[in-house]
Amino acid sequence: MIDEFKRFLFRGNIVDLAVAVILGTAFAAVVTAFTEGVISPLIGLVAGQSFDTLTITLKEPTIEDPAGVVLAYGAVITAMINFVLVAAVIFFLVVKPMQAIQARRASGEVTDDTPAPSDEAILLTEIRDLLAAPR
Repeated sequence: MIDEFKRFLFRGNIVDLAVAVILGTAFAAVVTAFTEGVISPLIGLVAGQSFDTLTITLKEPTIEDPAGVVLAYGAVITAMINFVLVAAVIFFLVVKPMQAIQARRASGEVTDDTPAPSDEAILLTEIRDLLAAPR
């Protein structure tokens, strides 16, 4: 049973999935940093303030409740920008190229078979066929 579990765990698709999750997490961190460090300040420059500071105070802080209740909708806007950027990059750099490759495969232009034989291999095949032909 342990050997079967090892085979399952180390199958190519499981390892590929693990690598994809790790790369996706790292990519999301890069996009988050880009959004917070570049996009939000640029939009804040136009809007007059950074998205991260956009809040609505629902309940003012009091002595009994010093934190109050604050709705930080700027953080939600930043997260939505991150999501759209990640989705756009995945769409344009992964989905569209894969669709193009699949379309080329469907038309027969690209195959998963072995590469085309070299000129020498074609010539040798023709010689073999000629020698094997009845006289």
